[in-house]
Amino acid sequence: MGYGIDLDKFDAITQLDNAGLAKKAGFVLIGSSEIDANPRDTKDWVDGVWTLPPTLSQGAKDRDRYIAVGEADNFVLKFRKPRR
Repeated sequence: MGYGIDLDKFDAITQLDNAGLAKKAGFVLIGSSEIDANPRDTKDWVDGVWTLPPTLSQGAKDRDRYIAVGEADNFVLKFRKPRR
């Protein structure tokens, strides 16, 4: 990618990592939201975010547990690219 992080090694990227990558690319963070946050996501699933709905990578195994957790914890960031 060229911004000092190999995304292929990550199951998920943190809000701080994302903001840092955007800053290195020249963007300015102008807002954020927790609208997609899910505090039930412990981020330690067998297949990462793919374990949870809607993918449910484990099939029927522990399905009810994963459905109870819901979708993965996410964040929303808003950036702007400064004019040159």
